[in-house]
Order: sequence, then C-alpha cells, then structure tokens
Amino acid sequence: MKKTLVTALAAGALFVAGNGVATAADAPPPKTTHGPCQYTETPDEPPARPVPLPPDPRHTPSRGKVDVAIPTSQGALPLTLDRAKAPCTVQGFLHLARHRFYDHTVCHRLTAYPTLKVLQCGDPTATGEGGPGYKYKDELPVDLPPAPTDPTGARRVYARGLLAMANAGPDTNGSQFFVVYGDSALRPNYTVFGTVGAEGLRTLDKVAAGGIQPTAEDPAPVDGTPVLRTELLRVRPDCWF
Repeated sequence: MKKTLVTALAAGALFVAGNGVATAADAPPPKTTHGPCQYTETPDEPPARPVPLPPDPRHTPSRGKVDVAIPTSQGALPLTLDRAKAPCTVQGFLHLARHRFYDHTVCHRLTAYPTLKVLQCGDPTATGEGGPGYKYKDELPVDLPPAPTDPTGARRVYARGLLAMANAGPDTNGSQFFVVYGDSALRPNYTVFGTVGAEGLRTLDKVAAGGIQPTAEDPAPVDGTPVLRTELLRVRPDCWF
C-alpha cells in the first residue's frame, strides 16, 4: 500500500538564479513542530487544501479512543481512533477533521487483489497525489500476526476492519488513509490507528461489490477507481482534543 505523491521537481527543485529570483539555497528550511510528533512542512508538496501544521504538545494524548462519524455517499463509515496505538497519527487526523480537510473528498482507490483488499481515501484532489502539505513520523504496529500466505514471514495480516495510514515511504504520513474490507498481507510499514465499525464494514462491502472502473488498458482491473463513487460528506469526531 503506497500513496502516490507528486515527485517531479522534488528536493533540490529547479530554481532560476539571478534577477532577484530565489535559489534553492535561499529557501528557508521547512517549518517543523517542536513536540514529539515533529510535523514537518513539505514545500515541494503543497497542501491540497489550506491547513496549518497540527498542534504538537509535549505530552501528546496517548490514552483513550475517539469515535468519528463519517457519512458517505454510499453509507455510514464510522471509525474509532486509538490514541494508544498511534498518538501522533490520531492527533493529526483530528486536526485535519477540525479544519474540514476531509469534508466532501472522494475515496480514490479500491484494490481487489487476493491479498490486498482496501479502500483508500483522504486526498482532496482524488488523484492519489494530494496531501496536507506536511508529513510526520511512522508509528508502526508490532502486534500484527504473520500472514499465512507469505512463507518468508515478512508480511503481516492487516485484518478486515483495520484503519491505517497510506504513505510514500518511511515517515511520510500525511492525510491519506485506507480501510481494510478483507484480510490483507502487507509488510508492517503502515501505521494502524483505529478500526471501522460494523455499519462501516457493510458500506465497504457495498463499495467493493461495485467493483473497479475498467480502462482501455485493463478491462478487468483489480486496482483503481471505485465504480461506486464514495464521497466523505463530512468527518466529525465526537470530541476534539
């Protein structure tokens, strides 16, 4: 599971020198919060919607759970966030919800591989390239069981009903997340920060049954845009911080 980010003109991006135009050397360093989560601006990947860096208190809340109500165009998708598993991730998700970053966004990716069954959301551009304009550290799971389909033991079971962050490599978490509608075998490189409620699983099953939009290149895809357009109408936690 890997989110797609804009990589053209990445770090070391092209700047025209002279005539008062800033060069890479003149650019200020990205802003980083000073708490344990260290949310860091990504100047080469600006926010898909305006949003500040999240709060980063010295004592990040690391106990308790937060219920999040998400009505979608295909049905309810209730989530329960677990601060103990991933305090920085939960804090970042709540921050984005408070700023309505997720409202009226469309889940852009559905997979239907035998060992990867997820719906991916959280990008306001619905392209897989959008994010909040910052990144933060991984909080990787250590308690997932080995995947029986992987004799090497490298992959773990991301079980049906888990909620996890998508990423583009180590410590590149942003806004994109995925929900698992069928047991999936993945390397444990994706932060798990909650679960999907029973009503949400019924919604996911509906979206999965609708299938993936075919293309000229692939008339029977197992990875791509869901046929059933799934829009997150609003994201409202029962409490904030």
